[in-house]
Amino acid sequence: MTAIDGQRREGRQDRRVPWTPVIARIRLYTGLLLFTYVSAHLANHVAGLWSIGALDAGLEIIEGLVRHRAVTILLYGSLLLHMLIALRAIYFRDSLKAMSAPEWVQLTLGLTIPLLLLRHVLANRLMHDLYGLNDDHTWVLLNLWVFDPTAAVNQAAGVLVAWAHGCVGLHLWLRYAAWYDRARPWLLTVAVLLPALSLAGFVAAGMTVVELTATPGWMPLAIKAANLPDNATINASLVLFDRIKIAYGSVIVLAFAARWVRLVLHHRSQGLRLAYGGDRSVQAIRGQTLLEVSRMHGIPHAAVCGGRGRCSTCRVRISQGLDNLPEPDEAEAKVLRRISAPPNVRLACQTRVADGLEITPLLPPHTTGMAETRGGPSYLQGRELEIVVLFADIRGFTTISEERLPYDVVFILNRYFAEMGAAIEGAGGRIDKFIGDGIMALFGVDTGPEAGARQAVDAAREMARRLVDLNDSLSGDLEAPLRIGIGLHIGPAIVGEMGYGRVRGVTAVGDTVNTASRLEALTKEYGAQLIVSEALAEASGVSFAGHPTHEIEVRGRDQAMVVRTVMDATGIGG
Repeated sequence: MTAIDGQRREGRQDRRVPWTPVIARIRLYTGLLLFTYVSAHLANHVAGLWSIGALDAGLEIIEGLVRHRAVTILLYGSLLLHMLIALRAIYFRDSLKAMSAPEWVQLTLGLTIPLLLLRHVLANRLMHDLYGLNDDHTWVLLNLWVFDPTAAVNQAAGVLVAWAHGCVGLHLWLRYAAWYDRARPWLLTVAVLLPALSLAGFVAAGMTVVELTATPGWMPLAIKAANLPDNATINASLVLFDRIKIAYGSVIVLAFAARWVRLVLHHRSQGLRLAYGGDRSVQAIRGQTLLEVSRMHGIPHAAVCGGRGRCSTCRVRISQGLDNLPEPDEAEAKVLRRISAPPNVRLACQTRVADGLEITPLLPPHTTGMAETRGGPSYLQGRELEIVVLFADIRGFTTISEERLPYDVVFILNRYFAEMGAAIEGAGGRIDKFIGDGIMALFGVDTGPEAGARQAVDAAREMARRLVDLNDSLSGDLEAPLRIGIGLHIGPAIVGEMGYGRVRGVTAVGDTVNTASRLEALTKEYGAQLIVSEALAEASGVSFAGHPTHEIEVRGRDQAMVVRTVMDATGIGG
């Protein structure tokens, strides 16, 4: 294949991509219109709990709108567009494995709706328009509950399936809205209660009609009022309706068959390789999204929204081949801006495979939480920042714990962690982790190094003050008061969200972390409560005059470090 041929094929493949946001909006708007129509019918059926007259009153309002020519064109045009978009999605779907469970449910329900409701819709609307059928609820219920009970089951199932299809679609659309979590219990109540009441009204009205058929002379009058066409016309119409259903089923089969042919042709002429972090590479088809490639080959890949480009959980880091990718479209760029993604991070569900790509998924494959979908700071992906690191440790706690029952040890530690944690967070710090009886905390991750330095000094002072109060309250439980050592250092560190599975959190690694830990350990040698590096003291703007200065050797550093030792941290900056 020549370069020109490749460019031509690339152009043909990419022509459909710019239309994706437009098609998504059309799918959304037509779906909302159809869902509104179904909702109106369900609400109308609830009136069957009162009387058939109430049903007809509601139907008159609905038909007064729907049977207006412009609304009719809009409604049936929306139905046709919605179905065509679904068939198009089947044709362009490169991997059925890439579909999430909600997507499968929505697609299956959507394809089933016409099979259940097509005959009912045509038998009423078409017969009304062509032959003047009076399709009020009396006739419809008589036909469904007396003449063709199987159709009554299909009618009820069709409406419920259409409602479920719409509810799944609304859930997939709205679940990333900030208000959705609060409204979800109420929406679920409506989603269950409305179809339940509607079905109850439908059954109650149907039983009423069945009872009326026992009234002498009622059925002939009802049939006459319906203004039915002759039997030959009815039978011909029923045959036509069945043929339309067969044609619809054939179109679905044709869409899947066309998809298979397209994939075979792509496999033969446009195969690529996609690498995952250098450890694995798989075959891909030009035009597939990165997410579809992962799903096709059974590679776990997070995608909370099912590949709709809304949640960002499928995002990947492009290690190689970034220059071979086109710029993200506006929909993808909007999501990437929301999460402050660096240039080499893309959404796997929106990025199509290209030559020489190597990617690394950034979130756990089974991510389900919503925190990842609503944006976050860019350092979560990993970034070098200048921060302040605090380490604190209880002096001689091993001896204390050996002399006490496990319950007492846990009690004392929890009291200590509560006081120290409150001091750190109250000063604006972020607790990184608890290590035995030690604490690691970060400052300046969001506020910058100077503010972080001041916050860290404030935290150390408050920790010392709270320790005094804690020792007073535990005086009856301890033979000697608790003593702590605190180390503070400022410098560059790699900050990011690290861990595995559910055990993940923002942490820092690097020389600055190791140095802060070393300073905390040196408090034992100097008998100090706090040791800060000279760089930290200067950045904080707090006066450490009167506190001794020392030059120390720190393992892993070529030059000596100047530090300040503080015997009692309650008085620093005072």
